[in-house]
Amino acid sequence: MRERDVIERLKPIATAEAARGLLDDVAVLGDLVLTHDSIAEGVHYLPADPPASVGWKLVAVNLSDLAAKGATPIAALMSLTINGDSEWEDRFLGGVAAACESYGLPLVGGDTIALPATAPRVLGLTAIGRAGAAVPSRSGGRAGDRLWLVGTLGDGAAGLAELRADPKAEGVLVEAYRRPVPQLAAGALLAPLASAMMDVSDGLLLDAARMASASKLRAEID
Repeated sequence: MRERDVIERLKPIATAEAARGLLDDVAVLGDLVLTHDSIAEGVHYLPADPPASVGWKLVAVNLSDLAAKGATPIAALMSLTINGDSEWEDRFLGGVAAACESYGLPLVGGDTIALPATAPRVLGLTAIGRAGAAVPSRSGGRAGDRLWLVGTLGDGAAGLAELRADPKAEGVLVEAYRRPVPQLAAGALLAPLASAMMDVSDGLLLDAARMASASKLRAEID
């Protein structure tokens, strides 16, 4: 099944108002905003990436979802797969700790499971935020709205391309790929003004199409 098919299959189960019809990246439960993202070895990060950067990325991609809803991070739960490489795991947790400290995110629990040594790692984190004055969804767009973008596009993809060409590559683009920065401050400022909002995790065209589809509109990009 493709991701779209899985979401359609889950919609009859996820009927609570908090699920927002599975049209968004978060759930909204009272004044809490909840999101969960996973990253997999060989898919979302390279096996040779520094473990600390993988830990940072796991936290940052979840905080990016909270940023896109104007929420303030208040807690996180982490799912950690262990395959016996103590040095890798210790450095990974150092990266998690650095990101949590940088963004004031308390880690309050989670789960660990042991995997065979040859199994690829799949790491997950649930981030919980406190809602601000507004929590714009993907589906709130209105005809005539302007499409705005915060930050620059393509830096992470360019950094990944550099590493694939040269595993020892360094520089600003490699850092953007390995240590993304969630736009928490911008999100908090924009959420009360936006009719629809989401983070750009899969590229401008695909994510703009997702937001337009959820809002039952189309987007024109000049």
